[in-house]
Amino acid sequence: MLKPASLCKPIEYPKPDGKLTFDRLSSVFISNTNHEENQPAHLTLKDATVPVGINLKTYAGPEARFCPAGVYEFVKVDSDEDRLQINAQNCVHCKTCDIKDPTQNIVWVTPEGGGGPNYPNM
Repeated sequence: MLKPASLCKPIEYPKPDGKLTFDRLSSVFISNTNHEENQPAHLTLKDATVPVGINLKTYAGPEARFCPAGVYEFVKVDSDEDRLQINAQNCVHCKTCDIKDPTQNIVWVTPEGGGGPNYPNM
């Protein structure tokens, strides 16, 4: 269970060193993640107002932190308001979002066509 952000102290993580620790997008690249461009979205929201109205306001937008592939990011729109952007093409199908979303607003379904990470040595 997440505590409201107002009750927590932010954690300052060291920057990735490129030897032992790596940035998210480099790790997604190594996973050989591939999704067909014309397939239906496998990550959707039950209510598009919840990420900004509840999760960002109360929990400081945990979606942008709990996803190991950086699929979720809050971006500013023209009116300087926040919006949750879903970069589903980076998804490594770990289902963390389906489990960790405090409002259970993210819907994860199996993608069509067997896309996703390709770990050839497993």
